[in-house]
Formats: sequence, C-alpha cells, structure tokens
Amino acid sequence: MAYRVLVVDDSSFFCRRVKDILNQDPMLDVVGIARNGQQAISMVAELKPDVVTMDVEMPVMDGITAVKRIMKSHPLPILMFSSLTHDGAQATLDALDAGALDFLPKKFEDIASNRRESIDLLQSRVKALAAKRASFSRRAIQTPSPGTTVKTQVFMRSTSQAVAPPSSEAPSVLTGSVTRASGKRYAVLALGTSTGGPVALQKILAQFPASFPYPIVLVQHMPGSFTKAFAERLNQGCKITVKEAQSGDKLKPGCAYLAPGGKQMIVDGNVKDPKVTITESEQQDHLLFKPSVDVTFESISRVYGGDVLGIILTGMGADGKQGSLALKQRGAKIWAQDENSSVVYGMPLAVTKANIAERNLPLDEIASSILTEMQVK
Repeated sequence: MAYRVLVVDDSSFFCRRVKDILNQDPMLDVVGIARNGQQAISMVAELKPDVVTMDVEMPVMDGITAVKRIMKSHPLPILMFSSLTHDGAQATLDALDAGALDFLPKKFEDIASNRRESIDLLQSRVKALAAKRASFSRRAIQTPSPGTTVKTQVFMRSTSQAVAPPSSEAPSVLTGSVTRASGKRYAVLALGTSTGGPVALQKILAQFPASFPYPIVLVQHMPGSFTKAFAERLNQGCKITVKEAQSGDKLKPGCAYLAPGGKQMIVDGNVKDPKVTITESEQQDHLLFKPSVDVTFESISRVYGGDVLGIILTGMGADGKQGSLALKQRGAKIWAQDENSSVVYGMPLAVTKANIAERNLPLDEIASSILTEMQVK
C-alpha cells in the first residue's frame, strides 16, 4: 500500500512538480495539495496523510505556524522545503524546532549531481519519513521499562543488558544508559549524523556543562549556507561553545566544531596540538556527502588513535561506517542511536549490523551516558 502524501505550497508550478516526481514512485501517492498553512491543517485532519511536504513562506498562514499547529492536533512526519539562504536556514531550523523532521532545499537539484539523483533524493526522503508514521502519534520516545525486552528487526534489546540476537548473523549490542564508566581514557568526542540530526544534536549538547573537558567534533549533513546558522543556534542554546569549524582552528576542551556544509573537515596535527583543516574536496571525489562522517572520523583516528568516543546518530545511508571502523580498530568506543528514537535508522543501523557499535542508546539517554562514560562532573 502506497504512502499518502500531502503537498503544501502556494506555487502551483512547484506543487505539480513535486506531485509528478512523487507519483513516479509506486510507494508514494499524493492525495492532496494545499495552498497555505491554514488549508494544510484542515486537509491533514480530513485526508490523514502519512507525510506532509511543507513550504515555509505562504500567504494566510506560513509553514512554521502550520507545523506547530499540526504537531499539536495531528502529529505526523513533515518535510520542509527551504531556500539556500541564511534567512532560509533560520526559518528551516525554526521549523525543525516546531516539530518538522527533515528538510530539503526548494531547488533540491542544488544538492544532487543530476536530475535522476534529485528525483531519487526527494522520493527516498519522503518514503523514509512516511515510514515513521505508524509510531509517530506517540510522540514521546518509547523507552523500555526495567525488566522488559523489545524486539526489533535487527536485534533484541533490554534496558540492562545485551540480549542474544534472533539469528547468528545479527549483532549483539548493549542497550540502556551507561551507569558506570568503563575507565577508558578519552581525548575527544565525535558525533556524526544526517536526517534528524539537528534536533538530536541540540538535545545532546544542551546537557553538557560549560566545563566539558574535551573537544567535540560534529559532522551533520547540511548545505553550506545552513551550517553557520546551525552552529550559531547550537551555541545560543548550549553552555559549551559551538562554532562552524574553520581551517586552523585548534581543538580546545569545551568547544564543539561543526563541519561546514559542502566541504570536508579534517582533523590533523598531533594529539598535543590538534587542529582543523577545511578542504573543498577529498581524494575520495566520488563521495556523496560533503561533509562526510567517514572522512572526518578517519582523520580523527590518525590523530587520536583509540582515545575517542564516537557516536553515530540518526541519518539515512551508511556514512560513518568506515570512519567508525577505523576508530574502532585503533581502540575507540563506538555507540549508535537506537532504532526507536532515530528519525531514520540508516547510519546507526550500518555500524550496528557491522558489529562496530557496541551500544545502542535512545536519544534521551545519550547525553547522560556520554557524561558518565567520559567521567564529566
């Protein structure tokens, strides 16, 4: 059965274009078109779509207001379309704060190399979000209570210990919050994410004290015009310092360095004098993601060896798998966000299935587990 999609935009041309693209996929069915936010609210209640695509700027009622009201009355996955400008970035981040799950540039060809890729990109994003519809109305993350076991497609988990997977090929991972530090030595924290990452990163970093004793490296798949605004927003909402990374930045404790969109972030130097280098491209010119979690994590492994806690958060695809493997092979710890709390369980699944992640954690427990494991007071 196809996922039902409501398209919301005041441009008739854009609505027809999105509808034509989505209806090319047999798993998607555009069941309605709304011209403004007010109409969208009514049509969500009437048509009960699985996912909504939403413009930001519209007459009568803008997209951000519509998202807020939809999330209160009929919560469901929403994909925002935005312009690749600083103002567009701010509006998109406001929409994510209001409850939207993901975003794409309104000219989504801007982050694709050709027309076929742009079509695949839009279709895959909408399908990934629509797949969350069945459990979305619960809103709160469903964390198992002590003593219960939850089955997933990949493994079984409980809050207190690893449980034998249902097949010999499935990985076994620890789950539930970290209550006691392993005693391992650390020098840096690294987080990589994509779809759903802006909200996840805000939730995690806001819980860190200003005295956090390690540098933090952040890789979020995001257009170049968005990362500066995102870093500024994180900095405003956190006790630690958050900045968009620049070439020559020295990695300092209590500061998080966000990889700039459209470029690659390399950590180089040595453990006593680590610094950031921003490049327009890497040797792996075929890489789809700029920034790439793999590129940054692999560079961290060369500088810090195993003194790293690396975490792969919600996101589509498998970026971060190879970089996490490079870190683990040098003795680093790798964790992943769990399926229930991930907007898209792609990147975390990749490191879990490959037996790279030793622990899967709900988003609500990641910050406290980091502080416990890294012995931060």
